[in-house]
Amino acid sequence: MDLNFTKEEQAFRTRVRQFIDNSLPPDIRNKVLNGKRLVKDDFLRWHKILYGQGWITPGWPVEFGGASWNAVQQHIFDEECGDAGAPTIPPFGIRMVGPVIMDFGNPAQQKYFLPKILSGEHWWCQGYSEPGAGSDLASLTTRAERQGDCYIVNGQKSWNTLGQYADWIFCLVRTSKEGRPQEGISFLLIDMKSPGITVRPTIMLDGEHEINEIWFENVKVPVENLVGQENKGWTYAKFLLGLERTGIAAVGRSKRELKRLKEIARRELSNGRPLIEDQRFRDKIAQVELELMALEITTLRVISADHERRTPGPEASILKIKGSEIQQVLAELLMQAVGHYALPYLHEALDAGWQGVPVGADYCAPLAGHYLNMRKTTIYGGSNEIQKNIISKMILGL
Repeated sequence: MDLNFTKEEQAFRTRVRQFIDNSLPPDIRNKVLNGKRLVKDDFLRWHKILYGQGWITPGWPVEFGGASWNAVQQHIFDEECGDAGAPTIPPFGIRMVGPVIMDFGNPAQQKYFLPKILSGEHWWCQGYSEPGAGSDLASLTTRAERQGDCYIVNGQKSWNTLGQYADWIFCLVRTSKEGRPQEGISFLLIDMKSPGITVRPTIMLDGEHEINEIWFENVKVPVENLVGQENKGWTYAKFLLGLERTGIAAVGRSKRELKRLKEIARRELSNGRPLIEDQRFRDKIAQVELELMALEITTLRVISADHERRTPGPEASILKIKGSEIQQVLAELLMQAVGHYALPYLHEALDAGWQGVPVGADYCAPLAGHYLNMRKTTIYGGSNEIQKNIISKMILGL
């Protein structure tokens, strides 16, 4: 197996790098590389720059407005974006509901929704988890009752990411109680401006408003916003979750964090020497770097296979487990690298242009918040315990 990139792929990398260097706004780059707070405008500005270049949906087929890049090209692009400090485009439209609409939606849905996902006109969020249905998603109770040409939706969704910005939400709803729980679920596209929708913030450990509860009270949803067939939404949900879990691996971002860890370890001192010279700490860096290299190779293999069959397999669970664990280890090592300076978490220091007195070097201020935020990575997208069950059943046959 040849792990080296071809000359064509190296030329593609150069082209991508030059574009990012010339196009990524410096203020956004600085925010990302220094752990500062990103706002909706930051994401949308970068989205529209990529859209103008024709690169906002690198994996989408050309007929739907995508670049139709192969798996290696997509990997190179993600890696270069991560290294340069480009913000991660929220995946809910581009990488999640968009492919579902392409594969299972009708022509009218494709014609209306896909161009607006491409342009950034529609910001999407996800309505899957509920207070009593997280890892056991099939037990969801948010119901949608058919009344004429509408569904009437009532219920609650939790752990909704960035729904405070969203124009639309894709939801799993219960349309039947007959048969197995998975057989009565449907996939609805819901306008967030619909009467009866309430968004309530859930403030996380790091003090940030990233997560929400979404309440539905007699919300009317046109029948034409049903994706695929009624009561067959579990099939589409599994397809989408496979895409989400593959994306959670986030190799490009982890390589950027590894690079940042090494830079900090060269600055921080231990017994009068740079921390990078401490054998035990250097061993920890080497261990996570080896694991990240293995994850990168595995990711390329999995997404190459997915590119051929168009449906992520259970291997996505492996990427989700290892990718999320590596992200947590890197966050922990960054905290360890600055020692006690990481403990006083200054929430206000995440604002760009903050002029307060830092505790330790400037790069210390965001580390505690980043560490707290990364605790969720082994839970969302299906907890790692659930992923191990999937691997045991679908790969090992246990």
